[in-house]
Amino acid sequence: MNLWRPSVLWLTFGGAGLLRPAPGTWGSLAAFVIWWWGLSGLPAQVQICIAIAYGLISWWVCARFLRRSKLHDEPQIVADEVAGLWLALAFVPAVWWVAGVVFGVFRILDIAKPSIIGWCDRTLRGGLGVMADDVLAGLAAGLIGAVLTMLL
Repeated sequence: MNLWRPSVLWLTFGGAGLLRPAPGTWGSLAAFVIWWWGLSGLPAQVQICIAIAYGLISWWVCARFLRRSKLHDEPQIVADEVAGLWLALAFVPAVWWVAGVVFGVFRILDIAKPSIIGWCDRTLRGGLGVMADDVLAGLAAGLIGAVLTMLL
């Protein structure tokens, strides 16, 4: 992957997906830092809109990239983790331990891929296949975080 291609820069979230080991975790960590310092102070509805817009753009960029390159869901592609985590974090307040728990739950769901998350990963192809499982993992992690926040 040529990092200086705009699609590669986008899909690797500025190169975070090129870090090893565990590029998905590095991409999620980079997304967390951007959320903490740039998005967390915005209203939840605005954060959700940003996550959805980022996810839709990433779907389009990813679909075009995969068609051109003949590649599949490559580990360096972390735009899906970014969209999913930003969606998850939009459901919780910017409290360090709550955000940390949501980050952890998101990573567990993204790696374990239970239920419908795993079905999306195994069944869907192209840009949608790359994005869908992480967005669902983000939605689930965000809802878990919101319930946890209400209970405490």
